[in-house]
Amino acid sequence: MTIDIDWANLGFDYMKLPYRFIAHFKDGKWNDGEITEDATLHLSESSPALHYGQQAFEGLKAYRTKNDEIQLFRPDQNAERLQKTARRLLMAEVPTDFFIHAAKAVVKANLEYVPPYASGGSLYLRPLLIGAGDIIGIQPAKEYIFTIFAMPVGNYFKGGLAPTKFIVSRDFDRAAPHGTGAAKVGGNYAASLLPGYNAHEAGYSDVIYLDPATHTKIEEVGSANFFGITKDHEFVTPLSPSILPSITKYSLLYLAEKRLGLKAIEGDVPIDDLDRFSEAGACGTAAVISPIGAIQNGADYHVFYSETEVGPITHQLYNELVGIQKGDVEAPEGWIYKVELD
Repeated sequence: MTIDIDWANLGFDYMKLPYRFIAHFKDGKWNDGEITEDATLHLSESSPALHYGQQAFEGLKAYRTKNDEIQLFRPDQNAERLQKTARRLLMAEVPTDFFIHAAKAVVKANLEYVPPYASGGSLYLRPLLIGAGDIIGIQPAKEYIFTIFAMPVGNYFKGGLAPTKFIVSRDFDRAAPHGTGAAKVGGNYAASLLPGYNAHEAGYSDVIYLDPATHTKIEEVGSANFFGITKDHEFVTPLSPSILPSITKYSLLYLAEKRLGLKAIEGDVPIDDLDRFSEAGACGTAAVISPIGAIQNGADYHVFYSETEVGPITHQLYNELVGIQKGDVEAPEGWIYKVELD
């Protein structure tokens, strides 16, 4: 059954598409996996994912180009990050080739739901790695489920590429020092629900999280990474062992230096030193780039380039990145994986 979609008004919402990929790990190996119409996961009630949070996930996108080709943006990096998360949680790793095969299979199966080029949308893929099986003690699972489902999406933040305001959280941390902050696990996001809700209720897009050890340096921006552009034309992002290594962030670091001629820096970003930045933003697979117009830091309300207009360098970075993702700008070698439509 075909789903009727308003391509011009896509949000960032779950949509049950006809097909998804699923594979099972048992007796020390993965099976071949398959495309299925079953959107329900079947788990033992004693699965470690349900009791002890032994689960991980990823997010990546497929894009339709002007020439009606379909391409994935750096899926090998998502596979590697999922493997790092799996090692941190003692889970079975999903090999890179298998991950990319599964991603392509889901896109091909749901081909008619990849948004048209002109819509500005994309097909969002959500891979899940889940500890399953009959275990009740605190120990790793012996069985795992790997699945990828998909849905067409528009902009993560309502209003698209427009400045939004954020508020610094001093009462909540996203992750503990030396914890799982660098792993893409559900627990990190569960911890962000309450502060994120409070921020939304107060009229902000999301929370700025500080480093959990000293509460003096910016770490993450809600569910995205932070970047700032200094008045000396430096592109700066935080560096910390408790930050999720964002594929979008590292892509922007490369593009800022190689394409825009900025000095790209990963380092400390003191929260009380925002005056050095002329522009700022949040970046990630879901958000791509969301310009930050202002940050509420206690009694201080710091405005960057503008609360109503996107800064010129942020705009350039957005156009370069999205142009690569949609096939309009030449990509660095190895960034684009074509989905064969034979």
